[in-house]
Amino acid sequence: MALVARRGGRRRGAARNLILRVADRSGAESGWYRHCLQVLGWFLGYWGVAPEPAARMVRQAVGGRFESWTSPDTVLAEDIAEKLVGPLRPQDTRWSPPDPGPLPDHLERWIAVRNSVPWPENDGSDDGGPVTPARDGAAEDFRSFDAVVDPARGAGLLAALELVRADAARGAVLDFELLRGWQQHVLGTPGPPPLRTLPAFAKGGDERYGIGPDTRARLDACLAQAADGRLSLAARAARAHLDVCFYHPFDDGNARAALLTLLFVLARAEITLDSVVLIRRFGHRADDPQDALGLCGSVEHHIGQSRAGAR
Repeated sequence: MALVARRGGRRRGAARNLILRVADRSGAESGWYRHCLQVLGWFLGYWGVAPEPAARMVRQAVGGRFESWTSPDTVLAEDIAEKLVGPLRPQDTRWSPPDPGPLPDHLERWIAVRNSVPWPENDGSDDGGPVTPARDGAAEDFRSFDAVVDPARGAGLLAALELVRADAARGAVLDFELLRGWQQHVLGTPGPPPLRTLPAFAKGGDERYGIGPDTRARLDACLAQAADGRLSLAARAARAHLDVCFYHPFDDGNARAALLTLLFVLARAEITLDSVVLIRRFGHRADDPQDALGLCGSVEHHIGQSRAGAR
């Protein structure tokens, strides 16, 4: 029994040290954790875990808790290591858990849902004119939440928000290239970050977003539809937000990119929200039409609230 415990402890310690070493060697730069996930997969492969279940185990253990430009502390590394090696039987060094098969492509699921959602049409109520409330909800949230978590993160979002509104004012076309310019500020990278090149995962590894040679073109086509005035403004803003969420174009910061996209669509209509709480604090599933309509309703609520408060 003591030998079994020692073997499990050595594996846990080795996994923890790997996490800390990768963060240190990479400088915890943008997307550093993608290499860390790869290394942890190799670690499980050494113990005989097949590649697909190893990738699944790593995603479940990490659970989206790594961030760019932030090195994990020892407590977090230890917890992830514990979750990673827990399923391994200490007495068996060549073990592979049952493989439930690859995750479906949730980007494709989103495209199917996107085309089936009964998005609200423009009934003329969007023509109420510009909205400039006394409180800038997005800027306030970046200062009170993001800047408290990390001053550099807050500053980057505020700089990106300023650029978003300037781009809206000049009539810029919403596409991936525009998003890259905002994301450079969001992530603090030397240049605009590229489109991801590998499948991406979210929600603790429960959702997988594929990648292909036409991903960028498909994203641009979806974003272009945010200018289609046949749908309500709330519907166009919510749909563009979810497009960025589920196309997941960047290695990091996609939720922030999605929010900025939504704010850009509203800024083109000269609307500023006095709050973004209902938009930022709730997640959405790629395969649930009701989630899409729920976000649309939240945007509509915030627009109405902001318009009423600006009178």
